[in-house]
Amino acid sequence: MTTVKPSGEKPWYRYLGPWLLMAGPLVVIIAALFTAWLAVKSADGLVVEDYYKQGLRVDQTLALSEKARTLGLRVGIRLNPAGIALHLSSTEPNFVPPSAVIVTLSHPTRAGMDQVTRIVRQDDVYRGEFRLPQSGHWLVLVEDPANEWRLLGNVILPAAGETVIGGS
Repeated sequence: MTTVKPSGEKPWYRYLGPWLLMAGPLVVIIAALFTAWLAVKSADGLVVEDYYKQGLRVDQTLALSEKARTLGLRVGIRLNPAGIALHLSSTEPNFVPPSAVIVTLSHPTRAGMDQVTRIVRQDDVYRGEFRLPQSGHWLVLVEDPANEWRLLGNVILPAAGETVIGGS
């Protein structure tokens, strides 16, 4: 038995209603595929391969920070487009400043933007070239090459003036 359509009635795909109803789920499917593609393509910057070894080193790094505290170390940092300038001081009278320091500037969530550089002392100030990172919250780690002490602090860029880490 054949169904006869009344004259003038269009097939379903000629109406706007069914297409509007299908548009919502179609957008959700496309968004889900795009999200899955992003998850596969992007790297997990916070996950490290040797997490266990890094966990074992926590006590060592805490000891280095404690050593800096007992020495009364304080560093003033100036970051500008021309480079970086550090002023290192200590409350310990027998403290001999190293000829160079290692500065690590790292972003809390974007490992690809981290910078590590060795800065040499010129008179009483450590000066060096440094690529000024984008604005935002950054972690600054200053340590001596002999790995005897370290200072860790935060800087929010752009910074007007000197950022002080350590001291009391």
